Parts: sequence; C-alpha cells; structure tokens
Amino acid sequence: MASRSEEAAREATEADVGRLSELRLVAATELATERGAGVYLAREGRREPPDISLKGALADRRARVWAGTIDDYIVGYLVARVEDLADGRRLGLVEDIFVEAGAREVGIGEVMMDEALAWFRSEGCIGADAAALPGMRATKNFFETFGFTARLLIVHHRFDDKDAGGDGAT
Repeated sequence: MASRSEEAAREATEADVGRLSELRLVAATELATERGAGVYLAREGRREPPDISLKGALADRRARVWAGTIDDYIVGYLVARVEDLADGRRLGLVEDIFVEAGAREVGIGEVMMDEALAWFRSEGCIGADAAALPGMRATKNFFETFGFTARLLIVHHRFDDKDAGGDGAT
C-alpha cells in the first residue's frame, strides 16, 4: 500500500533561509518571462540578496514567512506583511507566494494562504492585497478562490525598450 504524502505549511525559521532563497531565485526566473515583470521585479520584488531580505522578514514583527512542505521538504514559501493605512486601519499584503512547478495543484499554496489569511485576521486587518501580473491567469484564479477581487489596476507607459523584461513588456 502506497503512503500518502503530507502537505503542510509552517512558519519558516532562519535555518530555512537557504532553501527559501533557492526558491526565490526560481520564482524570479519564472516570473521574468511574464508581461510586466521587469518593472514589477525592480519595484515590488524581493530585494537582493534574497537571504538578507528573507532574514529581515523573519525578524520583522509585522511580517511572517511560511514554508510550504511535502513530507517536511520545502517546496514553496509565502511572505506576508501587515501595513498601517493612512486612516489607521491595517491591510495585509502577500509579498511573495511561490510553489515549485512539480508541487503545484496539490494544496501547498492553499495551505500557506490559509495561514496568511488567518494571521491577517488576527492582526485586525480589513483585508489583504496580493499581485498577479497581466496574463497570469492561474495566479489570478488562485487568488480568486480565496475571495480576492481586483481593487486597483496599475497602467504603465514604457519610454525605452531596454528596460523591458521577459517578452519585451515591462
């Protein structure tokens, strides 16, 4: 009889930073081919080097990092942050979410997102924001399963093609 694998999410630790940094590199490489990725990675993307940035998130009381695992092996990660709004309310931000291609569609992303949303609620957030680049329908659909809807569209005018990323779009 075959054993069933165990999908889970747990809060990441500093001991996980090496593996999380590897996944961050894979995520950035995969994302770089998407429309809008050039400016997104330069403006909103995790700062380099990722090990320093991820350690900073682990140490930040306003942030949480989860490791998504299959049988205790890390195959994904999620970084979330709470932001104070100008009117005093709080908003949850999903800064990073990534699951390796071979581990997608088995529930790792869902388990991490459930953890993040529960944490946002416990922090008194009025809601949560996450980003999906144009054309990333699977990512958009993933967020919609958690009740996310578009609240803001950002449009961009490119001045120089040399700043383009991926397919020539910034």
